[in-house]
Amino acid sequence: MPVAIITGASKGLGRALAEGLAAHGWDLVLDARTPEVLQETAAGLLAYGTRVTAVPGDVTDARHRSELVAAAWKLGGVDLLVSNASALGAEPLVRLDALPLEGLRRALEVNVIAALALVQEALPLLRASGTGAVITVSSDAAAEAYETWGGYGASKAALDHLAAVLGEEEPGLRVWAVDPGDMATDLYAAAVPDDDDPRPTPASVVPAFLRLLDERPASGRYGAPSLLEGGR
Repeated sequence: MPVAIITGASKGLGRALAEGLAAHGWDLVLDARTPEVLQETAAGLLAYGTRVTAVPGDVTDARHRSELVAAAWKLGGVDLLVSNASALGAEPLVRLDALPLEGLRRALEVNVIAALALVQEALPLLRASGTGAVITVSSDAAAEAYETWGGYGASKAALDHLAAVLGEEEPGLRVWAVDPGDMATDLYAAAVPDDDDPRPTPASVVPAFLRLLDERPASGRYGAPSLLEGGR
């Protein structure tokens, strides 16, 4: 079975992706900071008959990243790395004139530096896979200017560029930056707690990610809504 590492996998999009991949026969290594919630997610995935290793920790910790890759190696390697773990920089979001610089540093550390560091750690196994792929979870805030989304959007824009360059440097891999679109997640609720408009569930966009894995288009940036409609 192919093996995927998914960060930020205890809930939201990460959990939905784990469920989607498990249903399609993937073995999984899952990361999140809250051990109890992560273990509950992992236990629920066993019904799919997949092998699941839950590794609680913080992706900014080098030892933890090594543990994730080591766990995947024990399952057979790394065929897919999904960088989904994210930090907002401020909760709720604030304008740039009030954005704590420590919060911005945290967003960059989690969303960009840790994501690249985990790619570097996993790259030998991704190359050896023969069908290795990297998915970085982006945001429309990476490409559009929205008030209060400056710090988070800047971090995701940086991640998009890293993914684009990685795709050029590693032609043997597929590297996809994916904007999932609006979703009802704890991250969004923390970002904009006063917004109670209904939003799609994370599970509703999982077919877009599965389409990438099935069709393996060229490396690049993709929008989940367009993928669900048959486009890019």
